[in-house]
Amino acid sequence: MGLSSLSIRRPVLSIVMSLVILIFGIISYFYLGVREYPAVDPPVVTVTTSYPGANPEVIESQITEPLEESISGIAGIRTITSVSSYGRSMIRVEFTVDQDLEAATNDVRDRVSRAMRLLPPDVDPPIVQKADADAFPIIVLTIQSDKRSLLELTDIANNIFKERLQTIPGVSEVRIWGEKKYSMRIWMDPVKLAAYHLTPLDVRNALARENIELPAGRIEGKTTELTIKTLGRLQTPDDFNNLIIKESEGKLIRLQDIGYAELAPENIRTIMKGKGGIPQVGVAIIPQPGANHINIANEFYKRVEQLKKEIPQDIQVGIG
Repeated sequence: MGLSSLSIRRPVLSIVMSLVILIFGIISYFYLGVREYPAVDPPVVTVTTSYPGANPEVIESQITEPLEESISGIAGIRTITSVSSYGRSMIRVEFTVDQDLEAATNDVRDRVSRAMRLLPPDVDPPIVQKADADAFPIIVLTIQSDKRSLLELTDIANNIFKERLQTIPGVSEVRIWGEKKYSMRIWMDPVKLAAYHLTPLDVRNALARENIELPAGRIEGKTTELTIKTLGRLQTPDDFNNLIIKESEGKLIRLQDIGYAELAPENIRTIMKGKGGIPQVGVAIIPQPGANHINIANEFYKRVEQLKKEIPQDIQVGIG
């Protein structure tokens, strides 16, 4: 007996079934997630290795190739792609759809461990990560100003925008693109270094020796206990300029004798610019797996409008 004949013979049952389907449809409509792409987690594993100071050729021959050769023997691999850049190697391993992501990650991690003996001894340990299908930004907020430096914009992006936006329900991470972190940059004159018979390694050793804060213990009495703190950290450019590099024939050679120190961005090799060539920073919103992108975007725009009323007038906010 088919469904059509059953519905004709029992009309009440067919009406109840239709009402149940209708009710479930109405309920599902309000809980249905809306997104641009389907929720698919591809079995992709990435291997990232850092080797500071190495050029791309060294990265390719001493890191990328040994790791690729070791990983290529894993069953179920669909493609292997790699990028060897200055001081960094990234290998992307994509498996066939029928492979389990957890098992594939464990296999890659095991092969990378075997290949560690083939890598340079001073290389940073490789990082094996599972690629998340949702680990891409859905909204990028741009922040720029013609009166503030990128260091100041980075502070505003981290302390104001990131703090307020990362609490949006469904947001996994907030990334800052083009950020500039404060650092003390040491500039050395090679002619003056040679004149004092010094090398950059001597300067590095002096920084490691002098710019340090060690535990000093405490002083105890019958009714008093005092904690001792050593102020060994260098804080200002003048502190670094007065750093003693070496003592030669009774004369102290300081950093200011062979160069100078200045407070500047940690990374000066890259920059992010918007329309008109104005430097800017970006605040990228990363959703959680399965989160409703529409709800995240609606709350994002609501909070941004509130933030526009609180930030200084010279800061311009846009959507990238």
